[in-house]
Amino acid sequence: MASLKDMRVRIASTKATQKITKAMQMVAASKLRRAQSAAEAARPYAEKMDAVISNIASAAAGSPGAPALLAGTGRDQVHLLLVCTGERGLSGAFNSSIVRLARERALSLIGQGKEVKIFCVGRKGYEQLRRTFEKNIVEHVDLRSVRQLGFVNAEDIAKKVLARFDAGEFDVCTLFYSRFKSVISQIPTAQQVIPLVVEAPAANAGPPTSYEYEPEEDEILTRLLPRNLAVQIFRALLENNASFYGAQMSAMDNATRNAGEMIRKQTLVYNRTRQAQITKELIEIISGAEAAV
Repeated sequence: MASLKDMRVRIASTKATQKITKAMQMVAASKLRRAQSAAEAARPYAEKMDAVISNIASAAAGSPGAPALLAGTGRDQVHLLLVCTGERGLSGAFNSSIVRLARERALSLIGQGKEVKIFCVGRKGYEQLRRTFEKNIVEHVDLRSVRQLGFVNAEDIAKKVLARFDAGEFDVCTLFYSRFKSVISQIPTAQQVIPLVVEAPAANAGPPTSYEYEPEEDEILTRLLPRNLAVQIFRALLENNASFYGAQMSAMDNATRNAGEMIRKQTLVYNRTRQAQITKELIEIISGAEAAV
């Protein structure tokens, strides 16, 4: 059995850990508000961009001059998985849930005889994926030095992806990230971004509105599609940022509660051990006094 001194040290260590997790929870809560606002503000723009491009793309459907980002390469053999995760841990299952979704997709594609390439954004996803798919990872972007995410960061990633697409290195690109829903709920999401998936209008939506474009649809799409890729990546980065702080806040709250429960149990054992030791010493003193009489 551990000595009273060892127990006191253990209790003090647990209390110090509890203070750290409580502080991290408060920091995550303060950063979450800003990150959540940024993610929610980006959603309408990204969704409207999708809607506009879908409308233009439906008018240009079947056109021989349709951009490759919309029409694709005509093949479905090489897949690029653009996996966006966090740079830090201590956030529960946030990073591992995104990696799990990407890993399942990669294994499914490989099982179908497809070639898989992985583009990692974020240190944690890279560290987890390279254990299994080190030969499949073609690029890794580290954002640890970025203090505040900006559209320029998404543009840089989009340019790297587009350069590989223009070089004919892949046929399909799927973006993986975590969509923020609430502090206790983040949804791992897979979104195909190349070629762009154009959703068909709902059956009860009525006849589509007809527009005349200047310049022609193909030329507009050639300009809009690369920007849309950057917009969707930027949205994913913002959603990830909010999801990270939400997951970290929840994880640190659980860790603080667990530390409190551990302190309670350790204190109870310490008090019982101390009481037993005092009782033993009293018995020895009384026994010695009686023997001396």
